[in-house]
Amino acid sequence: MSHSTAREAAGTNTAGTTANRAPHRVGVIGGTRYFGRHLVALLRDAGTEVTLINRGSAPPPPGVDHVLADRDDEEALTAALGDRTFDAVIDQVLYTPAQAVVARRVFADRTPRYVMTSTMEVYDPATSPLVRTTPGVPFTEEAVDPVDWPVDLDLPWHDPAALVRHFGEATAYAEGKRQAEAVLAAGRPPFDWASVRSAHVLGGGALDFTGRLAHFTGAVAAGRPVAVHERPQPTSFVRHEEIATALVAVAASSSVGAVNAASAEPLDAVGLSELIAGQLGTAARYRPAEGADHAPFSFDRWYPMDTRRAGALGLSFSPLDSWLPAAVAEAAAIATSSAVEATEAPETTGKDV
Repeated sequence: MSHSTAREAAGTNTAGTTANRAPHRVGVIGGTRYFGRHLVALLRDAGTEVTLINRGSAPPPPGVDHVLADRDDEEALTAALGDRTFDAVIDQVLYTPAQAVVARRVFADRTPRYVMTSTMEVYDPATSPLVRTTPGVPFTEEAVDPVDWPVDLDLPWHDPAALVRHFGEATAYAEGKRQAEAVLAAGRPPFDWASVRSAHVLGGGALDFTGRLAHFTGAVAAGRPVAVHERPQPTSFVRHEEIATALVAVAASSSVGAVNAASAEPLDAVGLSELIAGQLGTAARYRPAEGADHAPFSFDRWYPMDTRRAGALGLSFSPLDSWLPAAVAEAAAIATSSAVEATEAPETTGKDV
């Protein structure tokens, strides 16, 4: 598939539906951090037989089967899984097309349904000229069609440092996700596949290891100016619990292809800062962004998502103003207790799982 497109192999788009089937046995790859923990708990508490598949960075919760394996090692992963089969697999840590190739082979005869946790970073126009963007129009799923997206397996996908040198950090992450979706879509997929393209995930207090919301709250609380672009553009957000719920729903559904997951209302960095200031009873201060020196979620390009397909599939996301103030309060409590150093550079690539 090097330097080819999935459509050349497939000939048709994968955006369709199949018969419904309830996932009684679900394998979760990753699932040990942030909303991944909530995902596993949701499945388990609903009576689903859950198998957690990871390298053992954290122990599984009670009542959850555990397969200890490196998902990049095809032979070891196959051996560790033994004769296990699943009604669905939810892949929380699929970052590259090389990993997707392994997943297609290992799980081809083990599951009829494969759900990938993807990201809104696939739409970032700064990371690819191929993204179909119209300023003022939120991104629909068709803006990045996996069936059409070119895949290059000759890139150093197994060497993160080399990949960052080749692309830059943001593009390496976004392009890895785009090409991973393209591999799942290519040819005749061995399972029905779906990708849930998550908006920027917020909430959860100490569970949010990225530190991005804490960066804002800490800066505003301390009276430090927030670095924003001259005309900051809006982006999309989703509550951490609701992205987990969406993944469970998609795993149980018959939807095929990509679906955006976000609260419907976009927000820019100034709007977020003002909301935080209002919660804290203070005033936000600003300074001009310069190059890479800018606050998380401050963008100089149009960057919100369209959620109409999610609604048509029955997925529901709470309005931003119904949950974001509570998320800000959680982050503010952490910032004021010095549990998060607001002066440290937060993660910006959206690896929220």
